[in-house]
Amino acid sequence: MDKKGYLGLVLHSHLPYVLSHGRWPHGSDWLFEAASETYIPLIQQIEFMRKNGIDFHFTIGLTPVLLEQMAEPEFARGFRDYLRQKMLAAKDDKKFFDKTGQESKSRLAEMWLGLYQNIIWDFEILCQEDIASVFRDFQDEGYIEVITSAATHGYLPLLGTDNSVYAQIEIGRRVYEKYFGRQPRGIWLPEAAYRPRYNWCYPVEGFSKKEFTRRGIEEFLHSTGIEYFIVDSHLLKGGEARGVYIDRFEALKRLWVQFAEGYKPRPRAEELTEYRPYIIGSGGTAVFVRDPKTGLQVWSGEWGYPGNPAYLEFHKKRFPGGHRYWRVTDSKADLAEKDEYHPEWIEDTLVEQAAHFAKLSRDILLKEYEKLGIPAVITAPYDTELFGHWWFEGTRWLTKVMQELLNDKAIGSTTLSSYLDKFPPVEVVSLPEGSWGQGGFHYIWLNEWTEWTWRHIYEAEQKMVELANRYKDNVDETKERVLNQLAVELLLLESSDWQFLISTWSARDYAESRVSFHYDRFKELVVLLSRLEQNGGLSDAEAEFLQNISQQDKPFSGIVDFRLWSDETLEKNVPL
Repeated sequence: MDKKGYLGLVLHSHLPYVLSHGRWPHGSDWLFEAASETYIPLIQQIEFMRKNGIDFHFTIGLTPVLLEQMAEPEFARGFRDYLRQKMLAAKDDKKFFDKTGQESKSRLAEMWLGLYQNIIWDFEILCQEDIASVFRDFQDEGYIEVITSAATHGYLPLLGTDNSVYAQIEIGRRVYEKYFGRQPRGIWLPEAAYRPRYNWCYPVEGFSKKEFTRRGIEEFLHSTGIEYFIVDSHLLKGGEARGVYIDRFEALKRLWVQFAEGYKPRPRAEELTEYRPYIIGSGGTAVFVRDPKTGLQVWSGEWGYPGNPAYLEFHKKRFPGGHRYWRVTDSKADLAEKDEYHPEWIEDTLVEQAAHFAKLSRDILLKEYEKLGIPAVITAPYDTELFGHWWFEGTRWLTKVMQELLNDKAIGSTTLSSYLDKFPPVEVVSLPEGSWGQGGFHYIWLNEWTEWTWRHIYEAEQKMVELANRYKDNVDETKERVLNQLAVELLLLESSDWQFLISTWSARDYAESRVSFHYDRFKELVVLLSRLEQNGGLSDAEAEFLQNISQQDKPFSGIVDFRLWSDETLEKNVPL
């Protein structure tokens, strides 16, 4: 029987480059935490569904910088050490609880020990220490679709040159082919941020205020063969944007109060719907639109599913091991008032919430089917790390949702490209500039606290274009090494994570230091290139300096090419 609608779940997986840049509290432990709490638990749930004959389909984004980190030997070594530490902490907790007569918490410590034992087993045996290859296999078998993103998750609408936008997207495409052996069909635009073609000028002081023509983001996507992307609903329909992060970061609520004074929502366009894709521009690139109705059920920590009193409380941890033994209890309660976690309560809650989500999706899709006359699609994008990390039970909830859809004759699950193949868009629309941040614009990434970071980025971008133009046809092996490392430092400097962490105050000092680090490294490499030009070679000290930098910042080795930033490359691939 043909379905009348589809759930298009999209999980966006991303972390900035943290290997060799600290361990705890900010650094590589972020990556190890995400792998142990989200990526491998998600793989475990997919493997469970696959083995048990559950028909499931969804889309997952794996950013290029995340893929590159998880492929490094340093990741596997550090991850194993991290897991052993977590197991040791669980054993120590159990000893303490046994000694003090806390039997129920002792059982929870056993739960943590067993969980991390399973994680390290599946990392070594199921994944063969290669997480990307498991997702590749799931894609090749037709269960999921993997999509790409910009190289380091650069905030594309605010990057100062089209050369940088092209390089971010093209390197994203190349990294995807490296790990998945095929061309990506879809892309997750960092922060779901889009900019159309228009006359633009630099938004910060110290740079020319003369306007110049900027290409629309879809033009870059078309040039690299990418078929679709995703935007927030307010970019299509207007109205007030509901930022996806505000419930989880108190600082964003304060920023929103400041920004909202001057924010005026666009008039709503009721004739357009979030439940079908559209065509953007003449190249035929498609855009899917986030559904706000189902989204709030998952994103909201206050009244959405993750805020259920039975679920594990994310914020309260027992130190030094960091394991959690308490439940949400009340989302507004002080951490001191949290009650003990009861795993046996969870199954019924998951079943109930999955059934509610499936019914909500079904009601929406059947209503849209009556309007459109063809099966509609709910585009439901979330950060992958929301599941398992923020919401401990979330990966199991995903499986329960797919089980609910398995028994539904009217609706099913789909990857976005599969839906695109069956029901290609025919209507062309234009979109304004914006993102899925609170307010729907750029304020989370460009504000009084982050403006200085953009001055660093714009200076480095302009220099990169200048050097790429100068050396594109005349470079020896050593100069190419320096120029490619310059490109890597620029890419890392452009990461949107730094502005986000500064604005949320969640790791402000770390983010500010990383911006300064990559900016300083970029300038030092420019000086090194000048000395190389003057002296015809590097001294031993200079060669060692270059080697040390390339060992610390080494994503995209063999992929990055400084010529991608040249005007000639840009004009050839994305004509103005």
